[in-house]
Amino acid sequence: MRLVWMDYLSIIIYLIFSIVVSIIILGLSYLVSVQKSDAEKTSAYECGFSPFDDARTRFDVKFYLVAILFIIFDLEVSFLFPWVTVLDQIGSLGFWSMFWFLLILTIGFVYEWAKGALDWN
Repeated sequence: MRLVWMDYLSIIIYLIFSIVVSIIILGLSYLVSVQKSDAEKTSAYECGFSPFDDARTRFDVKFYLVAILFIIFDLEVSFLFPWVTVLDQIGSLGFWSMFWFLLILTIGFVYEWAKGALDWN
């Protein structure tokens, strides 16, 4: 009878191998890359304000709005993948349920677009 840990030997080897490869890659990237920061690295990235400023400064609510809209439409896409995989099994009720779901989200998207919420100034 084999020992219980022998059943997990392939997983242990995989974990050891992945840890060693990760350490090698991180070490090489630290040795090879340039470690000096320049103006581009310290510039504002996507958020529109300096990352090395006071954390309590005011900034535009537009950033929150864009983030919320991204989450909403990202969730819409995440609902589409399982729906498409079982589309032939769920019948017309499943199809029309997703149709109305997508229609409501599309109406919301068109409304936000018409109000100018997606315009980046």
